[in-house]
Amino acid sequence: MSRSSLPVVFAAVLGASFVVAAPAALAQQPEAKATYRDWSVFVREVDGEKICFAATEASDKSPKSANHGDIFFLIATWASGAAKEQPSLMTGYSINAKPEPSLRIGSDKWDMYVADNEAFIEERSEEERLIRAMRRGADMRINAVSQRGTATSYVISLRGVSAALDRAAAECR
Repeated sequence: MSRSSLPVVFAAVLGASFVVAAPAALAQQPEAKATYRDWSVFVREVDGEKICFAATEASDKSPKSANHGDIFFLIATWASGAAKEQPSLMTGYSINAKPEPSLRIGSDKWDMYVADNEAFIEERSEEERLIRAMRRGADMRINAVSQRGTATSYVISLRGVSAALDRAAAECR
């Protein structure tokens, strides 16, 4: 999937409650299906397309003095196969493209690219490597810089991510 289409994809996945309002004709609100420790599974339909995703909120946000808004990490799968276990970060503010946001699990690192208040992994093979690491890890750490120049960091718990991903995949078969 190209960089230019990803913001539209994730706007469609989450809907108006998380991002800029999409036309009401496009989609229904996400339906919660299950919670596994720190991760939840949702399903929603967009223009007849079923989208399943696992999501969690940051368990820690730094600096404490900054207004971060809601910080979510999402992994989306489309029933049509348009996307499978596609990870993204969604923040409550516009992210600066340089320096690129980075994500770490243990000693492994991924750079992300930015589309307004979202960050994505560029290559499918790197998405797959990230998902494998998430399934084995305890937490991941993300660093980003806001458009205002504030350096931010987040901790995302990975407790329950494997079960949530398995359930999302089952929901979108």
